[in-house]
Amino acid sequence: MPDKRIALVTGANQGVGLQVAKELVANGVTVLVGSRNFERGEAAAREIGAGAIALQLDVTDRLSIAAAAERIREEFGRLDLLVQNAAISNTRKGNLSLQEYAKITRPSNVSLDELRTVWETNVFGVLAVYQAMLPLLRESSDARIVNVSSIMGSLTLHSDPSSPIYHSRVFAYNTSKAALNSFTIHLAYELRDTSIKVNSADPGWVKTEMGGENADLEVSEGGKTSAWLARLPEDGPTGGYFHAGQPLPW
Repeated sequence: MPDKRIALVTGANQGVGLQVAKELVANGVTVLVGSRNFERGEAAAREIGAGAIALQLDVTDRLSIAAAAERIREEFGRLDLLVQNAAISNTRKGNLSLQEYAKITRPSNVSLDELRTVWETNVFGVLAVYQAMLPLLRESSDARIVNVSSIMGSLTLHSDPSSPIYHSRVFAYNTSKAALNSFTIHLAYELRDTSIKVNSADPGWVKTEMGGENADLEVSEGGKTSAWLARLPEDGPTGGYFHAGQPLPW
């Protein structure tokens, strides 16, 4: 049984997920770099260096999830940290501005296929990975689960006209992250009698392929909240929603 903590970060071949993997490896954690495309995962693992191991994992493919769980069981026997980072924001935006995309994806005109595809990754994929990895997490003495959400999942802030995100109405993505936050609350309740802690993380608006060039934060800042929640001490919080060490309103 390895002494090092074993982490799985989904969608870790680029962006925030890659940064989370880098930070965890820098803190002595062995990180399984989950990537839908194995070659990209291998490239990311090489970039991170010793302590990073590529793992093929498509969160929308049950066979891929099952194979990943089996590999982790065979090679490590347990999982200590699960960072559910894999997500998509849309499939139809293309070259449209965010404002233009929002106009064609309102509740009144959103394509149901668009909604289903975003939720398939951001909600159902997260649930499927959790169900597959839970037996491995139970083998850890003090496992941690981090669901990478967004401030866009805050119902409180979306319903407050004075909030900076009040007019940010990207329906499919926003509702998927609100559902993810609800998942975190239900998960924390389910695991309340265990040593497993589960929290939602808002990485902030980060300059990634998803966040765009106008985002506030550099990629180097984007992994801090998730990495912090993944390494919580025994007396750390569970069932919360955080950015930069501070709680966010649900």
